[in-house]
Amino acid sequence: MKTTLCFLFLQLISSLCSGQLQPQLNSDISPLGKELTEHTRGPHETLNQQLTWKEDVNAVLREMSAMLAEQRVEIRQLQKENQGQTAKLESQKIEFEKQKIEFEKQKTEVEKQKTEVEKQKTEVDKLKEQLQAQTAELSSLKARTDVTEIHVEELKTDKQLKQVAFSASLLASGAGYFGPFNTETAMVFRHVVTNIGNAYNPNTGSYFDCFFTAPVRGVYHFDFYVYALGHPSYGTGALLVKNGYRVLIAFEHQPSHAVAASNGGKLLLEVGDVVYLQLVQNTRVYDNVNHHTTFSGHLLFTM
Repeated sequence: MKTTLCFLFLQLISSLCSGQLQPQLNSDISPLGKELTEHTRGPHETLNQQLTWKEDVNAVLREMSAMLAEQRVEIRQLQKENQGQTAKLESQKIEFEKQKIEFEKQKTEVEKQKTEVEKQKTEVDKLKEQLQAQTAELSSLKARTDVTEIHVEELKTDKQLKQVAFSASLLASGAGYFGPFNTETAMVFRHVVTNIGNAYNPNTGSYFDCFFTAPVRGVYHFDFYVYALGHPSYGTGALLVKNGYRVLIAFEHQPSHAVAASNGGKLLLEVGDVVYLQLVQNTRVYDNVNHHTTFSGHLLFTM
């Protein structure tokens, strides 16, 4: 548009210059011709020529005015569009600033959360360390507890082993004699009065089951008492036997009246040693609900 206006403006100046220079050029070349021409054209033709120039100038000016009007309209339109774009840019800028502020807030929040996570991680690590320490301490405590329990059990076992005592009588019920026999015979004490530590076996299934078995190495004290009525042919006696060997004897013989014999002693026994009583050959013993014939023993101390 600007190029067109410049072209028209230049064309207008060229036309004006051509109209003014042409009479002077003709007069310089041919004064005679000029006089003839002016004489020949006359005033009417000169007036027409001037009118033509004015019309050309007016036409150019109108065209330029129309173009200027169009340019003004176009400029206003561009200004409106520019204002709209400027407003849009401002709105976008404001929105961008809001988003930027929101982003900064979110970034700050993320940093806070990150810091909090780091704190929590540090706390978790501390808790893990404490847990590991507590686990180690618990394992150590458990080990110590196990050792203590074992020690307690050993002490309990040792105490139980050290608490050994028994006492038994010949008959569990009723009254009667045991013997005589033509050989030494193990005596069965069926009525168990005391059996602390269960070292005495009251099993009555067999004579050889009714033994005292030492649960711990130590010194034991044993007592035994036998009773019967006197008889001309049979005395009253019993043997204390350790692992099949005679150790002590209690014997008494009279033809009438009540007769009793007793003995006792201390024996060093190893674990598993067996102690029991045997009826002496060709003797007899008596027992009833009063428990006259008895066999007793207890641990004095361990070795």
